[in-house]
Amino acid sequence: MSHPTEISTTERESATFQLLQEGRETVKRELGKVIIGQHAVVDQILLALICGGHCLITGAPGLAKTLLVKSVAQIFRLKFQRIQFTPDLMPADITGTEILTETPEGRTLTFVKGPVFANIILADEINRTPPKTQAALLEAMQEHQVTAAGERHILTEPFFVLATQNPLEMEGTYPLPEAQLDRFLFNVLIDYLPEDDETTVVQQTTSRLSQPIVPVFSSEDVMAFQHLVSQVPVAEEVVRYAVRLTAASRPGNEGAPEFVEEWINWGAGTRAAQALVLGAKALALWNGRAHVTHQDIRQLAPPVFRHRILLNYRAEAEGATVEHVIQRLLEGVKP
Repeated sequence: MSHPTEISTTERESATFQLLQEGRETVKRELGKVIIGQHAVVDQILLALICGGHCLITGAPGLAKTLLVKSVAQIFRLKFQRIQFTPDLMPADITGTEILTETPEGRTLTFVKGPVFANIILADEINRTPPKTQAALLEAMQEHQVTAAGERHILTEPFFVLATQNPLEMEGTYPLPEAQLDRFLFNVLIDYLPEDDETTVVQQTTSRLSQPIVPVFSSEDVMAFQHLVSQVPVAEEVVRYAVRLTAASRPGNEGAPEFVEEWINWGAGTRAAQALVLGAKALALWNGRAHVTHQDIRQLAPPVFRHRILLNYRAEAEGATVEHVIQRLLEGVKP
């Protein structure tokens, strides 16, 4: 005999899946009003949102990174806060601070929330600020809370940090520490547009014509999508493939390819394998499937590994890049 709660849960998950499928094209169409091209970038950021993971966006200035994040917040009806990271930004400027206020009972310390208390945080140019302030985001990103004067303050759900950074070779940047990099589910790379797309951008941005973005989902929908992602089944052989692919990036690991020993100082950890599987679940749902394939894992390897593999001086001397290393891993480790 079936239990009513089981039927109710199944129906709710089915309705959530249907909602995601119906809204997918609408979301792309709305984002297309302000973001030209960059389809892979848009998909990866949306996948990170429905996974409940944080996202690092890397690209040169002027490639609409800020506009993209703000537009995503509008589509999902999420409270948006932008934090401009600068060399003089202090941790309290992000998390909040206690101030002395007058009350009928006398003077008391009151906690004033910082900009981190929102649904989507745009940490703009996060590598423009010193490591001390970068680290202020760690607790919020990992625990979804901040601590001030010994008291915990829970952040609003859903909570996402979408951080943009300029390439590290640019002047005035501070490399993010590995501990913080590992907190990001994906590292999304935004490159320059093809000539036709760039022409369209210039035409749109230099005219008075602008189309407002229409919200598609709500914060409750985002929470439902996250729950649905966790329910997607994954075959053990697919999980093992994600683990093998991750382990192959580690120098000193048994069976690691020769180029890994030569070029890599530090490979991807267990969080990378978790990110591969979680992201693949979201990708399967996004594409209308209720199961994960090996191809889903392979498709997400670049944004998952890009910020978790540290090359050595020999790789740099020979002109090898992280993208090249990831491609070699995908060619060498077959499903």
